[in-house]
Amino acid sequence: MLRLPADIHDKIVAHARRDHPDEACGVVAGCGGLPERVIEMDNAERSPTFYRFDPIEQLHVWREMEDRDEEPVVIYHSHTATEAYPSRTDIALATEPAAHYVLVSTRDADEAELRSYRIVDGAVTEEPVEILPG
Repeated sequence: MLRLPADIHDKIVAHARRDHPDEACGVVAGCGGLPERVIEMDNAERSPTFYRFDPIEQLHVWREMEDRDEEPVVIYHSHTATEAYPSRTDIALATEPAAHYVLVSTRDADEAELRSYRIVDGAVTEEPVEILPG
């Protein structure tokens, strides 16, 4: 189960809406599996159907997390026209087995669908998301 503080949930959804019609992407850093800090990243593809972290930016972000004794607790991105479910490409690019992979669908202007998955060795398992006060 992913326990996500409401303020982090709101920041992820706001980022997804702000970057629409392109896919948004980023990381939530934390310690001990607890999501603590949203790091919005640029979608190097600037595409409504695909995202890719800029390799230089990703290197800087991962180094900063390491310097702060953090880990990527959540890796998130948005889908702009489809449901919040990992595509074949998303599954192939999932390289952090301990991370929660969060997808936000912005296809509905009035409601953002946020779902979380574990992706390990190509196997996708949806998990419940509990939104915590804060």
